Amino acid sequence: MLFAAKELPMPNEDGIRRGMTTRPAPQLSTLMFAALLLFPIWSLSSSAKPSQSADDAAILTLLNDQTAAWNRGDIEGFMNGYWHSDQTEFVSSEGVSRGWQALLERYRGSYPDRKAMGHLTFSNLEIRVECSTAAYAVGEYHLQRENDNPSGVFTLNFRKLPEGWRIVVDHTTAFAKPAPTSK
Repeated sequence: MLFAAKELPMPNEDGIRRGMTTRPAPQLSTLMFAALLLFPIWSLSSSAKPSQSADDAAILTLLNDQTAAWNRGDIEGFMNGYWHSDQTEFVSSEGVSRGWQALLERYRGSYPDRKAMGHLTFSNLEIRVECSTAAYAVGEYHLQRENDNPSGVFTLNFRKLPEGWRIVVDHTTAFAKPAPTSK
């Protein structure tokens, strides 16, 4: 470090000199002060990202597990992604269903067999972690079936519970079916 020389004060009657004998050069001390001030801020902001991405990854894993369960015809496995509670909600154009069991029965009634379930994929998926215990996802779903290919959009609200991230509210809206073409 560079130092600028400074006049030494005269000793007092006890023989003690008061004051500094050297001081940092102004241009370097300002630069060093700024670097020392900014480094902790930069390191904190970069260390906050891994926990958020870990939550994103956990939610994405849950959605991938749901998709895999659906595509093997396992509605109960698909339901593992939902909060097993009477407070779980599913919102659609048909209204609001409340409770995990009611949602399970709704899926069983709407998709009675593997053929009705088709092959599920998601697209345009965005996951937003709002805080350490709340997140949401927005995306599109697509079902490929023998006779049709329904699709739509969804918003999923997640809570981080003792058992991990779970869907607490699912708002799904199907796209309108294409008008039949006349031949």
